[in-house]
Amino acid sequence: MRFSVLASGSSGNAIYVENDEHAFLVDVGLSGKKIEQLFAKIDRDMKKLSGILVTHEHSDHIKGLGVVARKYKVPIYANEKTWKAMDGHIGNIPEDQRFLFNMETVQSFGSIDIQSFAVSHDAADPMFYAFHENNRKLVLITDTGYVSDRMKGHIRGADSFVFESNHDIGMLQMGRYPWSIKRRILSDVGHVSNEDAAVAMSEVVFEKPTQIYLSHLSKDNNMKDLARMTVEQTLQSCGIIAGEFVHLHDTDAEEPTMLVPV
Repeated sequence: MRFSVLASGSSGNAIYVENDEHAFLVDVGLSGKKIEQLFAKIDRDMKKLSGILVTHEHSDHIKGLGVVARKYKVPIYANEKTWKAMDGHIGNIPEDQRFLFNMETVQSFGSIDIQSFAVSHDAADPMFYAFHENNRKLVLITDTGYVSDRMKGHIRGADSFVFESNHDIGMLQMGRYPWSIKRRILSDVGHVSNEDAAVAMSEVVFEKPTQIYLSHLSKDNNMKDLARMTVEQTLQSCGIIAGEFVHLHDTDAEEPTMLVPV
């Protein structure tokens, strides 16, 4: 199993996951043309997509969904409330491309099992995904106001995480955003801060080689080095030494990460 974070942030989100049999796109938050360019950068063919998994209906996650699905005839998977919330925003999707992926369930595609789990975000019924194959586990979770004990149970012990580290609390509080937006980001249905991401990571990382990709970083209220430092210091204080078995990375909103094995 391999993955690439094609794009991450308020300007658009898309993550690619594959094995030798299947290929999936989690969210299509950029234009179809931009997604095609990103696929070319990782040397992958969109015609080979097995499905698109939708996390929620916000525009930075579904902007190019309808265009890509229709052009390449890709099945779309989402839960019922998300389908209803996005139906007026993605154009007509043929019935044979519309599939339900219910909350807190597992669907199998050959040797890959994909598990959905609820998150806390201001959308109709937001959920993210954990991919399982051959005792390897990849967790994607980038839009949630906090990480509950139930979420931690779903994501604990992954070999690779794509994990939200959206903002530094101090930078957000002192920044230029209106208070209404700051309050939304800081709320339980907003986005996870560097500090909260660090604490959550310290509680779900096992003592084995682990990749952590810090993602959905705010351009205005965060910095890559600050996010990495915050998470690394917390892991170190908990006896989890980054560099020995935890490999911290950050994602770039403009460029895809290299395709890496889980």
